[in-house]
Amino acid sequence: MAISSVAVANTDTDLILVPDPFVGWDPATSDQPPVRYAITTIMVCNTWVPNPVHEEDGLTTFDMHLVKRDEPKSDTNKVINVLELPAGETFTFDSEKVVLESGDKIVIVGDSPTNLSATVSYLEV
Repeated sequence: MAISSVAVANTDTDLILVPDPFVGWDPATSDQPPVRYAITTIMVCNTWVPNPVHEEDGLTTFDMHLVKRDEPKSDTNKVINVLELPAGETFTFDSEKVVLESGDKIVIVGDSPTNLSATVSYLEV
């Protein structure tokens, strides 16, 4: 099992990009198959310290997209839309299993303030 972690920006942030062995691949010299990752868990953490007096402090939202190779990020591949995450909370996406192939990626976009970190756990299959 492997993990990948990123700080989430308020622009497109690639949480994970499955390597594409066919970039620069010469079929005459290699029969390398496509790479596949089984995503087991995605966790998004709001790192802002909670303020019990002003619970809205640090509240932020995010979107997440599962983007197929050579396709743009769009509403068609959005799987999380404007999810509110209070300060000090963690959202876990683990009830659905996702398999990504070469060139596919998970894109996450946070809102301001930029106080989110995201971690994905995956296995190569």
